[in-house]
Amino acid sequence: MDHNHTANQLPDIVQTLVLKAPIEKVWNAVATAEGIGAWFMPNNFEPILGYEFEINAGPWGNSPCKVTEIDPPNGLAFMWGKDWTLRFELVAQGEHTQFTLTHSGWGTEGATEFGEPHSVVRDRMNGGWVGIVQKLASYVRE
Repeated sequence: MDHNHTANQLPDIVQTLVLKAPIEKVWNAVATAEGIGAWFMPNNFEPILGYEFEINAGPWGNSPCKVTEIDPPNGLAFMWGKDWTLRFELVAQGEHTQFTLTHSGWGTEGATEFGEPHSVVRDRMNGGWVGIVQKLASYVRE
C-alpha cells in the first residue's frame, strides 16, 4: 500500500474505525450486495475477482465497478467509475473488527464523469465517508 502520492495526485481518503461486531458479520456487511446496499448504495456486487457490477449513486446514476481484490474475510477492493479504487480492510480484534476504508485515485487534474474537479469532490466525499462508515457501524451492531 503506497500512500506516497505524486505531485498530481491528491491524498487517499482513509477512514478507520473499530466496529462492535465479529469479522464474519462485518465481512457480510461489506462483501455482499445486500450488506453494501444497507450502509452505502444500492448495487449488484458479487464477491468474485474480476466481477463487473454497478453502484447506483441516486441522482448521479449507475457507476460501473469491477472487483480487483477479494480476500475473505480480510479485504476486498474494486474499481469505482473510471478513476477510483475503494478498498475495505478488516482485522479481527476478538469480538470486534477494525475496519479501514481507503478511497484512492484522486488526481489534481482529474474530474469525475460529471465534470467536477477531483479536488472539490474529494473534500465533499472525505466528509461524506465519515457518515457512511458510521452507518456501517450501526448496521453491524444490529
